[in-house]
Amino acid sequence: MSETLKRDYYEVLGVERTAGADEIKSAYRKAAMRWHPDRNPNGKKEAEERFREATEAYSVLSDAQKRAIYDRYGHAGLADRPVVGPDFGRTIFEEFQDIFGLGDLFGFEDLFGGAGGGRRSGRPRVERGADLRYDLTLSFEQAAAGVHTKIKMARQEACETCNGAGAKPGSGMVTCQSCRGRGQMRYQQGPLVISRTCPACRGQGKVIREACPKCRGRGRVERERTIEVRIPAGVDSGTRLRISGEGEPGVNGGPPGDLYIFVQVQEHPFFERRGSDIYCTIPLSVPQAALGIELMVPTLDGEELMKFPEGTQSGQIFRMKGKGLSDPHEGGRGDLYVRVQVVMPAKLTREQRKLFEQLGETLRVENRPAERNSSLFERLKEIFS
Repeated sequence: MSETLKRDYYEVLGVERTAGADEIKSAYRKAAMRWHPDRNPNGKKEAEERFREATEAYSVLSDAQKRAIYDRYGHAGLADRPVVGPDFGRTIFEEFQDIFGLGDLFGFEDLFGGAGGGRRSGRPRVERGADLRYDLTLSFEQAAAGVHTKIKMARQEACETCNGAGAKPGSGMVTCQSCRGRGQMRYQQGPLVISRTCPACRGQGKVIREACPKCRGRGRVERERTIEVRIPAGVDSGTRLRISGEGEPGVNGGPPGDLYIFVQVQEHPFFERRGSDIYCTIPLSVPQAALGIELMVPTLDGEELMKFPEGTQSGQIFRMKGKGLSDPHEGGRGDLYVRVQVVMPAKLTREQRKLFEQLGETLRVENRPAERNSSLFERLKEIFS
């Protein structure tokens, strides 16, 4: 189709110039379903033209850079660059497999003069290595302070004997007879001709002549590795740490995967965590709460002196600023909150009872319902209304 006769790409897909990425993708999906040549055996030539036109339009409008050039200069702006790049066919089929069936669709290469043929050229497909997971359990104190630790884990690595090829050194590789070196197998599925990765050579187009005795042809062996890991202070259960490049190696020169460490923090005997703040409860006797007292209370940094004033009430909370946990995301440190629990004696000796009776004579309380706190009552009313 000449440049002067090309239709507007937005018109081809039937979308407005303001259409978003999802709308453009949906429009191409409909056009591909309608115009794929294998679905139009009676008008295959026209279908091929429409299919090529829709795919070309999608290749431009789904690419932000190409779309910006096209919006400004039209078709002329893209005249000196390939509209459908060499890898676009593979992208199309990976993204729209649900339309065409299983695997890649033969015929795209023919329609675009080789575009999309990267999967059929017989070149080994480069793949990123698999990610790995490691579950790490820390004590509350370790999570609070942060640690440098070493973890041992098993992972698949390239066989040193065959350098990951799977072939016995010196034996080499031969063309796969199943796919004749294409790396793909063609199948007929109704009106469609589809392809799938060759199971014999796994898409490489070649198979080993003689298996490596070390890895038995797999190209990989399992090894145990020790990895140093730095855990920042203040991590909590559910924290996920990513160690780049410590996953399994890639295939055919692809990049390695990553290692993800999932942290689980054990509970503390008496500290309760709320974000970067921590809480604990300190019991006081009735005389201690009434008269006030100074006590050594536990913190993450050791015991520190805290003053409880005269007339301290049960349930009252005191704060020690900066004595909580480090915040690994925003920096800084939380606070320690000490909750007081006034302990009433369950049983009294005769002498204790007499003393309490004498005290009771001097501490008269009006045993009637206390007046409500109006502001608190209004807040509660708003919450539950």
